[in-house]
Amino acid sequence: MLHPSYHDLIQAVNSGVEPGEEPVVQSRYSIVIATAKRARQLIAGEDAMVPSVGRKPLSVAVDELYQQKVKIVSEDDTADDEAGTVKAEAAQAENAEAAADDADGEDLSEVTE
Repeated sequence: MLHPSYHDLIQAVNSGVEPGEEPVVQSRYSIVIATAKRARQLIAGEDAMVPSVGRKPLSVAVDELYQQKVKIVSEDDTADDEAGTVKAEAAQAENAEAAADDADGEDLSEVTE
C-alpha cells in the first residue's frame, strides 16, 4: 500500500485553499507530475526540506508534499518574480557547467604544487 495514499496527499496539498477557490490539485496525475518535478530538483542538488538520509528522491518529494514543506504553484498563478527566480537558477546552472568545462581544458602548467 502506498503511504500516504493519493487521497491523503491530495487533501494535504489542497488544505491551504480557501473555500470557494479551485483546488491546486484535482487528480492523481497532477500529484504524480508535481512529485516527479520535485524529485528532479532534489536529484539536481536542491536541499531536502525533510530528513532524506538513505531515502530515494521520489520518497523525499512525496514526504515534502505531504508535510506541506513545498508548495505546488500552477503556471497561471506564477508571478513574474517567481518565474525570474527559476530562470536565474537555470542560468546559474549553465554558468557552473561552462566553468567546469573551462576548468577541464585549462592549462595546468602554471600550478606549482
